[in-house]
Amino acid sequence: MSKEQIIQKIMAALSADLALFSAAALTAHGAATHAECRPDNKYDTTALEASYLAQGQANRAQEIRAALESYRTLALQSFAGDAPIRLTALITLEGEEGGLRHLFLGPMAGGLKIDTNDGEIVVITPGSPLGRRLLGLRCGDEVRGGDEAAVLLTIVAVR
Repeated sequence: MSKEQIIQKIMAALSADLALFSAAALTAHGAATHAECRPDNKYDTTALEASYLAQGQANRAQEIRAALESYRTLALQSFAGDAPIRLTALITLEGEEGGLRHLFLGPMAGGLKIDTNDGEIVVITPGSPLGRRLLGLRCGDEVRGGDEAAVLLTIVAVR
């Protein structure tokens, strides 16, 4: 799968999330301002809790909008030879047991998983622990990953 196709899948997933969180924010806002949510006494916090939920959903929708914009304007880099890993690298790591992991180093939306014919690609960001460790490394280098960086991974491909 090409990087352009990966970007399109990331943007499609983010667009779906944006629709979901926008609808959730509107629903929570409606609940917070609904007449039945008016407090019956000074201890009734139903409307206040609904307003906190609406604000949280709206904040998440704004983060997704920013991620979408960052992918719309993203300039894809090519990685020939032994070029160091940087933003937009598609990285294949091999674990000690031989299993392969595919990562895309993107500007935002870390943790997003993209299904492809070649397997799953996980989006990581330069701000993540593994993303920070990968920056500047090259094909053939080793990096520690996993929980508390206990797993040794070998970079087998960068494109």
